[in-house]
Amino acid sequence: MAERPEEQASGPLDLARYLDLVRRRHMHFLIPVFVGWLIVWGISWLLPTRYKSSTLILVEQPTMPENYVAPNVTENLQDRLQSITQQILSRTRLLMIVDKLGLYGGAGAPMSPDEKVERMRKDIGNIELVRDPRNNEITSFRINYSAHDAHVAQRVTSELTGLFINENLRVRQEQSEDTTKFIEKQLEDARATLTDQEAKVRQFQSMHVGALPTQQASNLQILSGLQGQLQNEQDSLNTAKQQRVYYQSLLDQYRATHPSARLGENAPAELPAIEKQLTALRAQLADLSSRYTDQYPDVQKLKNQIARTERLRQELLTSPRSKDGGRSDLAGEQNAPLLQLQGQLQTNQSEISNREHAVAALQSRIGEYQSRLNQAPGTEQQLADLTRGYDQSKANYDELLKKKNQSAMATSMEQMQQGERFTMLDPPSLPEKPDFPNRMKFCGFGLFVGLALGIVVVGGFEFFDDRLHGEKEIKAMLPVAVIAEIPEIQSPSDERKSRRRVALGWTMAAFVAATILVGSTISYVRG
Repeated sequence: MAERPEEQASGPLDLARYLDLVRRRHMHFLIPVFVGWLIVWGISWLLPTRYKSSTLILVEQPTMPENYVAPNVTENLQDRLQSITQQILSRTRLLMIVDKLGLYGGAGAPMSPDEKVERMRKDIGNIELVRDPRNNEITSFRINYSAHDAHVAQRVTSELTGLFINENLRVRQEQSEDTTKFIEKQLEDARATLTDQEAKVRQFQSMHVGALPTQQASNLQILSGLQGQLQNEQDSLNTAKQQRVYYQSLLDQYRATHPSARLGENAPAELPAIEKQLTALRAQLADLSSRYTDQYPDVQKLKNQIARTERLRQELLTSPRSKDGGRSDLAGEQNAPLLQLQGQLQTNQSEISNREHAVAALQSRIGEYQSRLNQAPGTEQQLADLTRGYDQSKANYDELLKKKNQSAMATSMEQMQQGERFTMLDPPSLPEKPDFPNRMKFCGFGLFVGLALGIVVVGGFEFFDDRLHGEKEIKAMLPVAVIAEIPEIQSPSDERKSRRRVALGWTMAAFVAATILVGSTISYVRG
């Protein structure tokens, strides 16, 4: 095939040449355009249609401010949504929807349950998250489902929406209740620890009654009073001992001046001396009873001594000597001073004994209180350790009790659906047009394919056509310039053929354009 001269040289765009190309090749271009568009457009009507139903679920924030009630569920919404999605897309949940709505049971080979589950997961697709551009937080999400029937797609989307809303409520309630139960368990352990600490503190206080740090001031005051009493008792004891020396000296002098006196030191005291001794003992008992209780050791000893003295008085009243008449009275009158001195000495001896017992008791009590004061630093340290553990347990218990109350309020809020929840913003739509195939897109794609096919066909015919179709092509082949031209003479039949070709071309162009326009309109109207 010879090369054309004009193809060997490049020049400016030759509009006349391209118009001639359109005149000659318009049928080669229009027919591939129409066929290509028709094939693609026809395929769009042969493909099975699928309808997509979608719904928008709004993520509503808690109605109660977090300053009042802090929610128990702090899990990230995206993580929780992913977890809920996995639970809803589980085999059990999806088979429940499949059986309830009778999905994937049409003509053709029966599908196994696993195949139905996988098919449904593909039809559901991905969950579309909608975020706030200001803080990138999830504000809502969209659920889609595709099916061959629009009503089936709507029902399945409605089922999925209900599952998402209910599952979110269930998950939040369970997490909140689990948090409350965990805090209650911790609170019970803290209560047991606090009770044990309280028992230890009470036991320690009962074992160290009187030696506690809080009793140190009273112990000092009591010790000071006991020391004052001890000083008084010692002064009284010294006075009584001096009186005993005095009475003994008088008794010795009386015996020296009255040798005839027959009553010795061991002779029994007569009634006047006994009465005087009882009077002194009762006065001393009244003094001790005004300061101490009846269980006080000195009071008990003094009561015993009074009882013994009364028994001695009773024996003297019933003895034979008291019944002897004249001689006894005479001897009593002669020995009356001696008996009086002996009674005073015996009373003094009893007083000394009582004072010594009182001094010993006071010294014992002083030693006891001094021991308490000496033990106070160690007791205070031990009590501080116990109290510190008790305070820590009490603080831990109070904190857990506060958290437990807050958690119980948060759980109640979740049960009343006042927490974060999913709300259906847009109900599942009933699709009027199929989502696939998009016949308008197929129509546009078919037009593109037809144009490309027409260009390829025209280019192919031109490439393999070696004929000369223009005056310039002939002139380019001649070695010399053309001096004269013979005009083309067309017969009437040639003119009619030319007009028919032009009319056929315009008719074909109008048909192709009209057909594509009608097809596009049908695709738009019927989806």
